[in-house]
Amino acid sequence: MLSSALSVCASAGRLMLDAVLPPLCLGCGEIVGAPGALCARCWQGFAFIAPPQCACCGDPFAEHLGDDALCATCLARPPKFRRARAALAYDTQSRRLVLPFKHGDRTDMARACGGWMARAGADLLAEADLIAPVPLHWRRLLTRRYNQALLLARALVRAAPPGVEHRLAPDLLRRRRWTGSQAGLKAKERRRNVREAFDIHPRWAAEVAGKAVVLVDDVLTTGATAEACARVLQRGGARHVDVLTLARVVRPAV
Repeated sequence: MLSSALSVCASAGRLMLDAVLPPLCLGCGEIVGAPGALCARCWQGFAFIAPPQCACCGDPFAEHLGDDALCATCLARPPKFRRARAALAYDTQSRRLVLPFKHGDRTDMARACGGWMARAGADLLAEADLIAPVPLHWRRLLTRRYNQALLLARALVRAAPPGVEHRLAPDLLRRRRWTGSQAGLKAKERRRNVREAFDIHPRWAAEVAGKAVVLVDDVLTTGATAEACARVLQRGGARHVDVLTLARVVRPAV
């Protein structure tokens, strides 16, 4: 009886709130039916990534080449992480969501984004022992006030299906030196810039050995940051490291 009354009160509260502050589309700001949703036009405009894709880095293929098929980049230079998956292609449309979330205090987007990531990375999450965000340097965190990767990692933990519990390791990694922005740097320059920039927090040092780690970030560009983190975790004894991001830069078809 009490639970029914509470449910009715909660529903009434949501209706009143929606009347005053109606939920808006995350992409364009139009009114939608539920918080954290996209309108039909934005949903069709976003390039959600799904198979067929590279078995390693998750770059989408134009056609199915086999479940274990690798892209030319991974064949030429296998990344340090085992697999990477992303929910969205990073393009003009998705930047309208990613940039406000990352730089514009739109932390309310994390829950919906985490849900998309959970679907895109379901295979990775099914094997995960630890879910850890790519860390920000303290100077960056001071100016931004939040780590968008940590918000996504928390949303992934909350999005786990019933009966599944993922262990969040919010400070598993530390960014021990300032690296500045990676924007505008080429792949080799990015790798050089983040080399030895990360380490494992001492309080997690004994927890990493033998663990499967899912590393969470907002955008995968060249993979330099993810590889630098994966290298540190592997040195710490991690069984394997997978990468799950909200978006990724899709390489042009050749």
